[in-house]
Amino acid sequence: MTTIEIKDASGKKAGTADLTPSVFGIEPNVPVMHQVVRAQRASWRQGTHDTRTRGEVRGGGKKPYRQKGTGRARQGTIRAPQWAGGGTVFGPHPRSYAFSVNKKEIKLAMRSALSAKLADEQLMVVKDFDFAEPSTKEAAAALKALGLNGRVTLVIADDAVNTFLSFRNIQSVTVVPARSINTYDLIDNKMLVVTESALKYIEEVLA
Repeated sequence: MTTIEIKDASGKKAGTADLTPSVFGIEPNVPVMHQVVRAQRASWRQGTHDTRTRGEVRGGGKKPYRQKGTGRARQGTIRAPQWAGGGTVFGPHPRSYAFSVNKKEIKLAMRSALSAKLADEQLMVVKDFDFAEPSTKEAAAALKALGLNGRVTLVIADDAVNTFLSFRNIQSVTVVPARSINTYDLIDNKMLVVTESALKYIEEVLA
């Protein structure tokens, strides 16, 4: 079992935590992580793109010229695809890009992401932040004390409202409640920071 240091908001050691091997000590399954992240990003696409077919383009009701005798190719409408201003052939239409992934794969992907972060020394566990009221200034000071710079994902307890409100305005920080963790947010950062209470929840769910 791997032991990791727990830090407080001032950057000092505040204890240690034993990490569950089945969550933080597996061989990362990269193909499953890729599949799950693709599914996440696909579900975010609006899919509202649309093009007009020859039947939807305005105009073109009259045959442009007679069928025979002109020496030109036969044409039935000036809104056919080969005409400028005509309809589009096989163009995109509104649709959903979402596709489903098994729940077991989703959990495996998150375990793989957490294990990879620990192996790359990009995982930090901190004590729960004790903000009396929302304060972005105190949150920024805590990041500096912990030596965090660049993109950071902070996983907090679901009821840590003041912590969420304190960190959410910092551009480089993505704040994620423990119940909303996902593979994309776990890997889209330079450092993954997990509070002590959020760590317990993650291990209970993913173990």
